[in-house]
Amino acid sequence: MNTNYRILVLLLLAAMILSFAACKEGDTPAQPDTEPRTTQAATEVATEIATEEDTTMYITIQNPIHDGGGDPWVVQHEGAYYYCYSAGNGVSVAKVPSISELSQSGRRIYIAPEGTMYSHEYWAPELHYINGEWYIYVAADDGNNHNHRMYVLKGTSQDPMQRFEMVGQITDPSNKWAIDGTVMQLNGELYFIWSGWEGDVNVAQNIYIAHMSDPCTIDSERVCLSVPEYSWEKVGEPYINEGPAVLQHDGKTFLVYSASGSWTDDYCLGMLTLTGDDPMNPEHWEKSAKSVFKKRPGVCYGPGHNSFCEAPDGSVWMIYHANQVSGTGWSGRSIWISPVTFDEAGVPEFGTPKKQVKFPLEQLEE
Repeated sequence: MNTNYRILVLLLLAAMILSFAACKEGDTPAQPDTEPRTTQAATEVATEIATEEDTTMYITIQNPIHDGGGDPWVVQHEGAYYYCYSAGNGVSVAKVPSISELSQSGRRIYIAPEGTMYSHEYWAPELHYINGEWYIYVAADDGNNHNHRMYVLKGTSQDPMQRFEMVGQITDPSNKWAIDGTVMQLNGELYFIWSGWEGDVNVAQNIYIAHMSDPCTIDSERVCLSVPEYSWEKVGEPYINEGPAVLQHDGKTFLVYSASGSWTDDYCLGMLTLTGDDPMNPEHWEKSAKSVFKKRPGVCYGPGHNSFCEAPDGSVWMIYHANQVSGTGWSGRSIWISPVTFDEAGVPEFGTPKKQVKFPLEQLEE
């Protein structure tokens, strides 16, 4: 045995003795980093450990999450998720286990009577919990699209799966064509935001806002916040801004809306940012010069008309409709989801549509 070999053996023995002594004193040798293990069945579940305090289980979701349907609205309340959708001449609500598991096997909570101005064409219903009561805001007409107006339904119990009753039309004094109404709660005040015509002819759809005195009543004139002006907002005629959805995060307020024709591949999302303290002042809103979410050829076409919801881990998700095949228009719509992140300034970033997204399944207890 040569001298160099003897030295190497002695060094190895010394290292083993020192390691054994450290273990005897209660210290644990460092373990090598390992990749999280993944088990694949119908879906893929993975556990990733970011820190000792943040252990989250994820599931890989395939888009679309639901075939068929449009204008998806999902709301979270007391640990439950509710998916609100139109059902011919009425509205249905489904209680679903997760944002990623939508189902149209819910309960019909309202059926419109025949022979009224609101007996047909129920579009884009939204379920809201305001001041301890459930409300649904939905567009309807008498069978003639020119008569589309916004209406309010009110729940009869604390369970949104139970019967709703018609309260009536909600409108500003102009009483023009209106669809896609939503409610924004800000600093203790209520605001109604919707898509409508400036006059009585279908030239363009604009985004309007008005103040509300209560969940069923507008008490101000309407104010126009956005008109189709950029090229990405003017694909298809009439020119369209519609589907406003409020996103509030870390003290900031954003209004995400859909632009261009919903029947085209170029239906997309734009965004208004509230930069001042008066949402009724158009100068206190800043409009994005570019679309914030648009088609991804080969993957997704015409993404738009969205809602926002939080997953169990507090992350923000966007639920929207889109087409898998180019040129399929309204008949090809399906429901998709996408994560929303925020930059250092707190501005939302929507990324691009993806066929697969990693969704937080649950927050694991320590």
